[in-house]
Amino acid sequence: MLELSLVGVVLAALSGAPGLVCGERSRVGQRIATTLLIGGAALGALAAIVGLARGGAEVGELPGPLSGLALHLRLDPLAAFFLIPVYVLGAAGALYGERYWRQAEHPENGRKLRLCFGVLIAALAGVVLAGDGVAFLFAWEIMALAAFLLVTTEDERAEVRQAGWIYLVSTHVGTLALFALFGLWWCVTGSLELRPLSPLVVAPGIASSLFLLALLGFGLKAGIVPMHFWLPSAHSNAPSHVSALLSGVMLKIGIYGLLRILALLPAPPLAVGMAMLAIGAASALYGVLFALGQHDVKRLLAYHSVENIGIIAMGLGLALIGVSARQPAWIALGIGGCLLHVWNHALFKALLFLAAGAAIHAVGTREIERFGGLARSMPRTAALFAIGAAAICGLPPLNGFVSELLIYVGLLRIDAGSSAGAASLAPFAAPLLAMAGALAIACFVKVFGAVFLGPVRSEAAARAHESPRAMLLAMTPLALGCVAIGVLPAVLMPTLDHVVRTWAPLEPPPPSLSTLVPWPELMATNGALIAIALAGALWIRGRSLRSGTAQAVTWDCGYARPGPRMAYTASSFADILVDLHGWLLRPRSENAVSSESFPASRSFHSSVRDPVMESILAPLWAGVRRLLVPLRVVQQGRVQQYLVYVLVTLCLLLASLFSIEGVLMRLLGW
Repeated sequence: MLELSLVGVVLAALSGAPGLVCGERSRVGQRIATTLLIGGAALGALAAIVGLARGGAEVGELPGPLSGLALHLRLDPLAAFFLIPVYVLGAAGALYGERYWRQAEHPENGRKLRLCFGVLIAALAGVVLAGDGVAFLFAWEIMALAAFLLVTTEDERAEVRQAGWIYLVSTHVGTLALFALFGLWWCVTGSLELRPLSPLVVAPGIASSLFLLALLGFGLKAGIVPMHFWLPSAHSNAPSHVSALLSGVMLKIGIYGLLRILALLPAPPLAVGMAMLAIGAASALYGVLFALGQHDVKRLLAYHSVENIGIIAMGLGLALIGVSARQPAWIALGIGGCLLHVWNHALFKALLFLAAGAAIHAVGTREIERFGGLARSMPRTAALFAIGAAAICGLPPLNGFVSELLIYVGLLRIDAGSSAGAASLAPFAAPLLAMAGALAIACFVKVFGAVFLGPVRSEAAARAHESPRAMLLAMTPLALGCVAIGVLPAVLMPTLDHVVRTWAPLEPPPPSLSTLVPWPELMATNGALIAIALAGALWIRGRSLRSGTAQAVTWDCGYARPGPRMAYTASSFADILVDLHGWLLRPRSENAVSSESFPASRSFHSSVRDPVMESILAPLWAGVRRLLVPLRVVQQGRVQQYLVYVLVTLCLLLASLFSIEGVLMRLLGW
């Protein structure tokens, strides 16, 4: 299966190449790219599904960039589990882009987008398949550069260029942390292969350093607070099917890296699991609160990615606490909830980004206040968005409820008799997770109401039409996946058991997830909810067709015909919650006051800005720029001078290498 997966990687990587020799407005290259990418994704997904069903690990080698240096590959249940969303969302994004980003309408960047989209899919799969540090970093850097080029697809816009550079700087800071991680790994083991480390070989201080470097490098990619600062601008400015891939898959590669490294390290102390649980809870609340204050629909969805990464981190924290406390049930529930939420978030967040992209494609804006009433002209898109919104809020009978339920059960199983330190977190973590879910419901009631319900708020919204067939065809399987996992969760439990036992190979193995939650009762309840919802929808539909829509004048406060400007907006709906959390959100408003006695119009605008970027990183960067102004004298534009700089730098690096090696040898006692 490893060879078949590599064929899928190659097809994806080369999918955009034929388009480079086609004309700027030719659809031939576009069709070839879509066909090759979907074909490669099908082969890769088939290999991952078979590998997941078989269990065990399949290893292989490829020639490396240097003589005698081979690239090790590994396909095991954990890798296969993460490969499936890579290929599924890659195929859905390629199909969606057929109409969303047509080559004839975007001759200046369509070919670049399709080339980089295929390369990104291949690089994501390459990171997951990597079995050593060289292969991992090689694929990681290709992934970073391809994502940068995709984020800056419309690089003629200043805000897009700024978002791209912020992403590029942050991802390379994370890459430097990973270089340090694998460098320390080599110093400890003498090899870059990803193999379990024995507690007898790794000192506690070295293990802590490896964990912190992994948390920095992978946390920046995953968007864990406060390392999320690049995420809102990058996801909101990329094309919508790219945003779906970045949020649904690329963020999870950071989670995959954390899971892979933590599985190889010795059992961590209890403080590591508690810290991860606290970081996850903080990310979940931070993300959903800042989503409430957004007016850009894609920026709002990006902050919900921060929230859901926090939920995934809470599951990982629960599992680490279980490892420290030697509680196999906590490990199974924590990793099971973490992994299932990886799949679930990939499905419903990609669905939401694609549905929001369809609305943006129809109206021509990302501002929530400019939409309104789209459910009448785009009923199928509205229904798909509603499914994704209910799923992301963790409402039954959809998939988000199932993965969050596993984490809830794990948190509630922690009792004071087994570990006082671990039990001290349970009374706080579970309510915080519930609070994040409640705020998510409020946020998506706001979004769905302002975008798809109510009066039409702009001329562009009045001219909106239903999404093209290719876009609907890309979104529908994602919605069906949300429903299927919610109604039939027990079907996935044996698969999750395989992956849990790969991550935590204990003796005896962790208990099966099928025995920890009453799945038959839950499935019956979810099935009944689906039946009730369908029956209610059919009854309402039939009654409206028989009797028509009744119209009557209600109390109108003196306005016989209220206009769109008198309806609730997204800002007014969320105003109370935003003000309630103003100590963190710090909302700003701009109210243009006219000096006229009877002004014809007034304008009001409110905004919520991210404090990590605005209050910490932006002032820090401004100070660094001021300090570096005197160094501009060294930039004379002479190649000879730059070669001297390179030579001096290499000499300094060689000198520092010997000193660092000596320090490490003394530290390790060699």
